[in-house]
Amino acid sequence: MTEEKKRKSSVRKRADEIKGDRCKNLIAVIEDPSDIRNIGTVIRNVNALGVEKVYVIDPRSALPDDWQEMRRTKALNQTSVSAIKWSFVKRFGSTEDCIAHLEKNRFVSIVTSPHVKGRNNGVLDEIDFTEWYKLAVWFGNESRGISDTAIANSILCISIPMFGMIESFNLATTSGIVLYEVTKQRREYQRKYRKRNKRVPVDDA
Repeated sequence: MTEEKKRKSSVRKRADEIKGDRCKNLIAVIEDPSDIRNIGTVIRNVNALGVEKVYVIDPRSALPDDWQEMRRTKALNQTSVSAIKWSFVKRFGSTEDCIAHLEKNRFVSIVTSPHVKGRNNGVLDEIDFTEWYKLAVWFGNESRGISDTAIANSILCISIPMFGMIESFNLATTSGIVLYEVTKQRREYQRKYRKRNKRVPVDDA
């Protein structure tokens, strides 16, 4: 077997091994990011933590619509450490378009913010993220934060507990912390569900 075939075989084996641990019906939404490199860092977190999809709201058309073209974007490849090649990424031109798509597919949206916003607010480690079958977790612009439109169409605004003088993390860190907690809970739930529904072989004797 050639080195290239060995590499492909190893990659395929790894893909098969992690398939069952991917969090189904979980989407990370990045709203209007200013820096394309930050998109790459979030995609890296998304892939590493097993989030199923990434939606990017990109009104300035910094990204191509076609995923194959995204894979060839140098900035995304470098900052995502090639995770863009293994992640489902979909671009939207506006927040409204993304919301309409999520609602059509019966996804519930929650937003993230270091400040109290929206009708309902909660702290990250006090929320049960298995309560919603289809869940979209929104992350706002690096400087402006999450939009009023996204907040108005979400059921919950969550914050990360902070214990210092600094009130917020950067986009990459925020997405990593939040998605770690969300995926940990949902993966544990998926494993328990699979165990409960696993068929027990019947002894014919």
